[in-house]
Amino acid sequence: MSREITITIDDKKIRTVEGKILLWVALANDIYIPHLCAIEGKDLPEASCRLCFVEIEGKNKPVTSCTQPVYDGMVVRTRTAKVDRLVKTAFELLLSDHRLGCASCPKNRNCELQRIAKERKLKLRHTRFKYLGRETAVDDSPDSFSFDPSRCVLCGQCIWADHEKAKVGAIGFARRGLGRTVATFNYESLKDSPCTECGLCVEACPVGALSFKKNT
Repeated sequence: MSREITITIDDKKIRTVEGKILLWVALANDIYIPHLCAIEGKDLPEASCRLCFVEIEGKNKPVTSCTQPVYDGMVVRTRTAKVDRLVKTAFELLLSDHRLGCASCPKNRNCELQRIAKERKLKLRHTRFKYLGRETAVDDSPDSFSFDPSRCVLCGQCIWADHEKAKVGAIGFARRGLGRTVATFNYESLKDSPCTECGLCVEACPVGALSFKKNT
């Protein structure tokens, strides 16, 4: 049986249950930590977006809060010089492979990248790292939604929704490194894939990569 414990996040005392994941404990207590790839309930967190770093008293270096279980007496800082530097670098790296243009994006004002930028006072533009600018075609084949890979942040939220919620398995990650992308089997169009157009992947997308069509 899990026991109740007390932890401290940014000087706020919190009662929680031992072993819970720190990110979800913080968010449940109105303490915002940037994140894109974290999925509550997933057994093995990806920790791929590198945005949810925090510092924990007694540890030599920052850790990703999406992989860190809580324990009694834990003292956490979500904002330190080290954490802010890591989050800023991770954010800028994400933007280097993300087509900007918020005004024309279907997720404008409801985008997780915009929220992170606002919360951490980061610039939504390509600064240190140049935009890769790879040519990617928009898959407009479904009747109800579109997929624009140039706006994808590879968080895996749509894949989780497709596999674990919809139980379809129409999409997945393909290739590695800079060529990594979300795709259907054999790179066929979504219309030609097993996709049922249930819309769960679109609802899961935190940015403007997947969006419902206006007539939907």
